Amino acid sequence: MLSYRHSYHAGNHADVLKHIVLTLCIESLKEKEKPFLYLDTHSGAGRYLLKSEHAEKTGEYLSGINLLWQQPDLPKQLDTYLSILQRYNPFDTLKYYPGSPLIAKQLLREQDKLNLTELHPTDYPLLRQEFNKDKRARVLREDGFAQLKSKLPPESRRGLILIDPSYEIKDDYQKIPAAINEAYKRFATGVYLIWYPVVSRTQTQRMIDGIVNLGIKRISQFELALKPDNNQKGMTASGMIVINPPWKLHEQMQSIMPWLKEKLDTEKTGNFTIKELVSE
Repeated sequence: MLSYRHSYHAGNHADVLKHIVLTLCIESLKEKEKPFLYLDTHSGAGRYLLKSEHAEKTGEYLSGINLLWQQPDLPKQLDTYLSILQRYNPFDTLKYYPGSPLIAKQLLREQDKLNLTELHPTDYPLLRQEFNKDKRARVLREDGFAQLKSKLPPESRRGLILIDPSYEIKDDYQKIPAAINEAYKRFATGVYLIWYPVVSRTQTQRMIDGIVNLGIKRISQFELALKPDNNQKGMTASGMIVINPPWKLHEQMQSIMPWLKEKLDTEKTGNFTIKELVSE
């Protein structure tokens, strides 16, 4: 049940897309002075050593963040994302990749709060250590889906919720629409980011349809595929479903996605999707 370790996959193309969208959404929320909550349901270890045995075994970061590192033609919209990477990698060598919690840690302000959960017995202590001096953060070894009931709505009535399970447990695909339905009833104005992999297009599309059919307004989709859908083992694409997307997000991603595909799709077999699944 808890065998998944993100250390094997840190910095891959899916992380790059996920963290670009996350960074843009956080920056948008910061345009107002009022504080907000960042809630991360499946936080992982926080930071990942790209020269570790796990990362070197798969080498996924080599076809992900490694292809963007120190690119001379970086779109301006990615300045914040790359500046965070540079804080953890002050020299030319790309050594560490920060996970979603550390990206949020760097971007959130003093008045904002972080609620982070991780169940894995090895990753949880690492995550807790990363935040042991951060008074804004609560780090819990609890079920992330349960946090959507217990922590929403936030006191500030503003928040960004990242739902990013491993999907190693197959019923995660069924859990997500139900969990979003419960969360949205409690906190309809929050920004919800749902990351998903495409291993089986049928399975993924069933989950997306389940979200769309909840009757929620304003749902967007951003997907990057590096390979065509197939029946072989492995992830061919990944995407982000965004509920209540910030008003600038579509325009920003329209500039970013063609560039991202050009840099990451080295075999020129993929495509990207920018779609408004449900309008106002």
